[in-house]
Amino acid sequence: MMILRDSLRALLVLLALSWASVAMAGPYEDALQKFTTDSYADTDTAIVGVASSGNPQALAVVEALRDGRLLAGAGRVVIRDASGAMTDAATGQAIAGAAPADLKPVRVNNRVRRAIEAALGSMTLMSPDAGKRLDAARAVFRSKDAAALPILDQALAQEKDATVKTILEEARAAILLSAPDISSADRIAAIGVLKARGNQDALALLSSVTGAPEVVEAAQAAAAGIRSRLELWNALQNVWYGISLGSVLLLAAIGLAITFGTMGVINMAHGEMVMIGAYTTFVVQEIIRTQMPGLFGASLFIALPLAFVVAGGIGILIERTVIRFLYGRPLETLLATWGLSLMLQQAVRSIFGPTNREVGTPAWMSGALELGGLSLTYNRIAIVIFAFGVFAALLLVMRYTSLGLFVRAVTQNRRMAGSMGIRTNRIDALAFGLGSGVAGIAGVALSQIDNVSPNLGQGYIIDSFMVVVFGGVGNLWGTLVGAMTLGIANKLLEPYAGAVLGKIVLLIAIILFIQRRPRGLFALKGRAVEA
Repeated sequence: MMILRDSLRALLVLLALSWASVAMAGPYEDALQKFTTDSYADTDTAIVGVASSGNPQALAVVEALRDGRLLAGAGRVVIRDASGAMTDAATGQAIAGAAPADLKPVRVNNRVRRAIEAALGSMTLMSPDAGKRLDAARAVFRSKDAAALPILDQALAQEKDATVKTILEEARAAILLSAPDISSADRIAAIGVLKARGNQDALALLSSVTGAPEVVEAAQAAAAGIRSRLELWNALQNVWYGISLGSVLLLAAIGLAITFGTMGVINMAHGEMVMIGAYTTFVVQEIIRTQMPGLFGASLFIALPLAFVVAGGIGILIERTVIRFLYGRPLETLLATWGLSLMLQQAVRSIFGPTNREVGTPAWMSGALELGGLSLTYNRIAIVIFAFGVFAALLLVMRYTSLGLFVRAVTQNRRMAGSMGIRTNRIDALAFGLGSGVAGIAGVALSQIDNVSPNLGQGYIIDSFMVVVFGGVGNLWGTLVGAMTLGIANKLLEPYAGAVLGKIVLLIAIILFIQRRPRGLFALKGRAVEA
């Protein structure tokens, strides 16, 4: 008797499961057939039907449609995977043999893409993975599909993650604000949620609100508040861009401040020292890629000392073979170093070619840090920190080492330093090498944000001279203040005057400033300097 009862119970369970499967398959298969009509409207309807069917194949079908792997024809819908294998979308069974010849990819347009995004979002809102739920909530926010509202409410009721819940609430508010037949009270509440979001997406939604006067008034007030907040964040973002640009100018100019301040040499080949540092980084990464790929994350740390040695060595060679014979003749020095810069560029073109070379960014420098409305990329943060680190190291060298003492002595009074036993020729060579080496490690940093090409240094030489002259020739603190001032001023002027006109305005301002203070912001003091 018990065996008969258990058998009947199992039979009933099987019948119930079979009925549920048939009930589920009916709407799902009906929706699939709409993919075969080659109509955008039918495809849109099919996406909604498949997504709401609850069939386990639904997610695979919509993802295949998104990726261009959904094929339809002759009343049949097939999913093609990356390897080319075919699966029947209705049954989930692999298709043996060759696929039917009349199958064609289901076409999509922008309307269909929005439907795909909304469907994928609604189907993954209940995922156990918080990251997938977050992506799904963002997809629903972008699509503003009213069909996702029931599943969105269900997801909100059980969501525990605060970040995901906030995005879900914002997605719900976007739908309520865009959908018809929503009460004014609900729409005003949605406006409050979007005002708290406070970004460009929320502003775009609030700016297009129509309907009851009280709703429009609330939307306009919220939009005005968001605009004020965004203007403040934009100003802060421009200040950050200015600090970032200032750090780049500091790296490019700080080596020039040493050579120009010590020897009075107008070194037009300084930019090529930056270029040599960047190409040293490229060579190091190429060797690591082919020989020791596991060390790629440390490639920049390996390139830094090598770039300093290579660029510094070339700088000493230039000083010993060319510059030493031209002291006291600034125009001839300018022409000679300009010729050297052309020779170095041509040498690099002959060795590495004229095209840009790829210098990779390690994983630890990829991505961005979001702080409110600020977006701070990790590579820029690293360059700012590195620039201030180089500046601090040079200050220590100049203040607490014998080389720094001799360089300062030669800078302030060359004849007196020579009479005290300081070998000024040797100090000239070491100072030129130090400045060139610092330019080389600047090239390592700039390789992460600029194209590595033979013309890399030309983009920084003029700005470097502007920084050095504005801050005070040979003064490191003046170089720091000058680089940051010009960088921030440049980025604050760009939104109003444009990039080119902004640089022209800065150049005119520096010319007028030098007319009043020929020695720059922080003039060096000494008998020779003041003579």
